[in-house]
This record gives sequence, structure tokens and C-alpha cells, in this order.
Amino acid sequence: MVKVILFDLDGTLLPMDTEAFVENYIKELAPRVAHIIDPKKFVQALWAGTEAMIKNKDHQKTNEAVFEETFLSLIPVTKEEIWPTLDAFYEKVFPGFSHMSEPTPLAKEVVEEAVEKGYRVAIATNPVFPRAAINHRVNWAGISHIPFELVTVYEESVYTKPHTEYYKHICDQLEVNPDDCLMVGNDKQEDMSASAIGMKTYLVEGHVIDRGAPQFTIDDNGTLEDFYEDLKNGSGVFQYS
Repeated sequence: MVKVILFDLDGTLLPMDTEAFVENYIKELAPRVAHIIDPKKFVQALWAGTEAMIKNKDHQKTNEAVFEETFLSLIPVTKEEIWPTLDAFYEKVFPGFSHMSEPTPLAKEVVEEAVEKGYRVAIATNPVFPRAAINHRVNWAGISHIPFELVTVYEESVYTKPHTEYYKHICDQLEVNPDDCLMVGNDKQEDMSASAIGMKTYLVEGHVIDRGAPQFTIDDNGTLEDFYEDLKNGSGVFQYS
């Protein structure tokens, strides 16, 4: 029985070409640290820090701590020297990237319907970005007013997708069992891996990401509009909720 709905953000509630978005993000960010560090070295350290977060399974370290540890070890500057520039970027420049997404009013309708029907809701986006960047994207999606019980951000998360530990940690934070949860997302590996611990899954079509392997159980699939209709009518994956 579904009690909690976990929504992915990019490509799900916020339609976008994630690869193009990240490419533009790096392209805009790198030159802004040129007065501090060579942009090429910065980008290399940025990707290394991101990879370290994705691989990390040390439950005693947040993703933020893992990123900082790796990133700062690869650049010849201190956190105090570079972080103010990065913070300013997320505050002043990042909001302008909204044109790289395709917000739909349906996202607001879907989440409001879920809340109206009594489901607990959370944003389960891959927590490799700071809270500021994720909050901006939640705002672009038009759902910043929703009382989400949890939004996974890198300051507080200790795992990333597609690790099952990421989903287990969410369950621990919400004090629910995996089989009480439905993971809604567009990524066949990162989002559908939730099925490996017993969560139900719904693949949102439109911006599907599929790396080929591994493949996980998909309980239902369709467009965001299809999901909305099932949610309203208690059909599909909600038939027994």
C-alpha cells in the first residue's frame, strides 16, 4: 500500500535535458573562478568531487563533506578563498538557468493532488547539488509552496542514487518501510533502483534516461499526465493504495 510518494525532480517534475543542463552549468561556472584558479583544473576537481560523492558509502560523511574533501585536495586554494565565489554563483547566476528547463503546471497539480489525497510527499533528487541549487529548481517547477517532508540535498544526504542505501536512508528519515513508498522518476537506473529494496516504481516518460544496465523492476509507466490521471482515479499503481 502506497503511503509515501517520492518524486524525482530533473526530468520528472521539472522536465529538462539533464545532460545539456549540466553542460551549460559547468560552462557558466568555470570562467567565474578564473581569478582564483585555472578553470580547467577547477572543472577536473569538480568532476572528481562529484564522482567521490557518487561512489561514497561512508554513512558518517555527508555528500557535502565527501565533495569538499576530494575537491579541495585537488586545487591549490583554500575553501575560504573559493567558496564565497561559488556561493555567489548559486545565489545570483544559477537562477538564470531556468530557461534550460521546461516547467509544466502539471507538476504543481500532481503534487497538490497527492497531498489532497493524504499521501506523504518528498523530493528524492540526486543530492549532488547544494541546497541553494536544488531549491531554485524546486521553485522553477512551481512547487516551492508544497509541504514536502524531505528534500534530499548534499548538505544532509549521505548517499546518492542509484545506491539502495540512498533509499534506505530516506525511509529511515521518514520512518517508513520501503514497501510503503512509491518512487516516481525518469531514470531507469537511478530512480528505478528503488525497487531493489521493495519500493514501488513509476517511470515517467518524456525525458527517460536509460544507460542500458542494470535494469530494475518498473511497476508502472506513462507520461506525467498519465500519472496524474492514475493518482486522481486511484488506478494503475494506486489501485490498492
